[in-house]
Amino acid sequence: MKEKEVVYVVSDSVGDTAELMVKAVASQFNGGEVEIEHISYVGDKSDLDNVLDSAKESRSIIAYTLVIPDLKQYLDERAKVEGITAVDLMNPLMEAFSKQFNKDPKREPRLMRKLDDNYFKRVAAVEFAVKYDDGQDVRGIQKADIVLIGVSRTSKTPLSMYLAHKRYKVANVPLVPEVRPPEELFQISKNKCVGLVITPDKLNEIRKERLKNLGLKVANYAELDRILIELEYAEKIMKRIGCPIINVSNKAVEETADLLLAMLKKRGVGFRE
Repeated sequence: MKEKEVVYVVSDSVGDTAELMVKAVASQFNGGEVEIEHISYVGDKSDLDNVLDSAKESRSIIAYTLVIPDLKQYLDERAKVEGITAVDLMNPLMEAFSKQFNKDPKREPRLMRKLDDNYFKRVAAVEFAVKYDDGQDVRGIQKADIVLIGVSRTSKTPLSMYLAHKRYKVANVPLVPEVRPPEELFQISKNKCVGLVITPDKLNEIRKERLKNLGLKVANYAELDRILIELEYAEKIMKRIGCPIINVSNKAVEETADLLLAMLKKRGVGFRE
């Protein structure tokens, strides 16, 4: 009876990378008929002892991605003593990085998983910004990390999207004199709400250009008198809420975002790193 061929995939993280590499190599030998034993989140030497004890009893290989130096050294030394084939899948490339780029690795497990988590949080934040853009659903006000308020064309949407890519869940609400603002604006902490204002002449210029791009004639929307009424109304709402206010005139979205986050941090609002 043929002795089964086993590869123990050992990692101080999930071990997905190591498993994919083992499968890629195995596919070159008789269609990849090899048994893979997955040992993830190795945290101490006792975890390695269990693997080594099993490996020496069978015809097997240990393929590992261990970035913690003590664990790697222990595995290498014990494998040599026991006559077990142990292959380091990560360290040769890390050493090449260090030598070629003159940098030291962090030697921290699960960094790749942290990057993945950041990616999914960013996606969730972007989806949130789209769902709660322009006051579409006032329920987002309570759930948001940041709530932006202001009249039309004060960069609420692009700012929401920019902050979403930094993993902040942002809702934005337009302020229009004829529409009563949602009560939720007055129920949330004033520190997570930010008002956006702009000079009348700049807003007049932006709105005229907007209508031009849409192929429309100048309307009440872009008239200076109407703009003055809207801005006065918006500032009254912002003062009633007591939220910080940023003048976005001639500011890039990135500049406004940096100013906004610094302002909220100064007010004691805690944000994720």
